Amino acid sequence: MPKLRAALEDEGFEDVRTYVQSGNIVLSSPLTPAKLTAKCKRLIADRFGLDIDVIVRTRAQLAAVVKRNPLGDVATDPKRYQVTFLAAKPKRELVEKLAALAAGKERFVAHGRELYAWHPAGVARSKLWARLADRDLGLGATSRNWATVTKLLEL
Repeated sequence: MPKLRAALEDEGFEDVRTYVQSGNIVLSSPLTPAKLTAKCKRLIADRFGLDIDVIVRTRAQLAAVVKRNPLGDVATDPKRYQVTFLAAKPKRELVEKLAALAAGKERFVAHGRELYAWHPAGVARSKLWARLADRDLGLGATSRNWATVTKLLEL
C-alpha cells in the first residue's frame, strides 16, 4: 500500500490515504469517476503489472451507501455485513441468481451498483459469499465489510 500511495501521489493526486492492506484508497481528484477509474487502472497495470478491477465511488455516493443501510436492522456484526461495489448495475437475472443463494438467516439486497449481504454465520461456508467474491461475476466488483465501508467514509 505505501508503494501504491506513492504512485498515486506521483501522478498528482492529492490527499491520498490508504486503509488496511486490501486496496482501499481515498483521494482527491477533479477527474470524473470514469476517468479516475481508467487512470488508476492504467497506473496499476503500468507500475505494478496487475490487471485488477478498480471501482470508484465519490464521497457522496459512499455516503448514500452508508445512509441506505438496507440490512441495518438485522446486521449486528459489521464484519459479517458486506457491501459489494459493482462497476455497473447488474442485470436482473444475476440479482435473482444471487438472491437465491442466500441460505438460512442470510439476507441479500441489491440497490443500483451495490449489493448488500448479511452473513450471520460468517462467509466461510456461504454460497452467496463465494459467488460475490468470484472474479467471474461478470462485471467489475469489489467487496468490503461494513466496518471498512464506514471507516472509508470517515476518511
